[in-house]
Amino acid sequence: MTDSPALAARYGVPRRRLTKRTARILIVAALAVAVAVAGWLTYTSSARSGVESKDVGFSTPDAWHAEIDFQLTKNASATAVCAVHALSGAYAVVGYKEVEIGPDAGGSGTTASLHRVALRTESAAVSGVVDSCWLKAS
Repeated sequence: MTDSPALAARYGVPRRRLTKRTARILIVAALAVAVAVAGWLTYTSSARSGVESKDVGFSTPDAWHAEIDFQLTKNASATAVCAVHALSGAYAVVGYKEVEIGPDAGGSGTTASLHRVALRTESAAVSGVVDSCWLKAS
């Protein structure tokens, strides 16, 4: 009854549905494009900022203090600011500090340096991370 020429003339020809195979191919292609775009955005944002950080270690001397160790890579003449977080078991921020790291004396080009930041926390921390770093405007 749905293939009736009278119904097709009145309501139009029904559209063909995608096959399961075609739908799977489209989904996989969309996911691949999304992953590629996310990777490209991550790469360009870190390359554009000119500063890169890497978490190295974390310790808690007591329930009210935390120490975060990280490596910072930047141009030797630049000044960077890094936001450091101490996190609770529920991933809540229990300590926060912005650390300014000035130019490296006698350095040239891109340099990597290790830093330790001591934080006061409002409760026991179970991890510490560098949330982000950026170059300070001159």
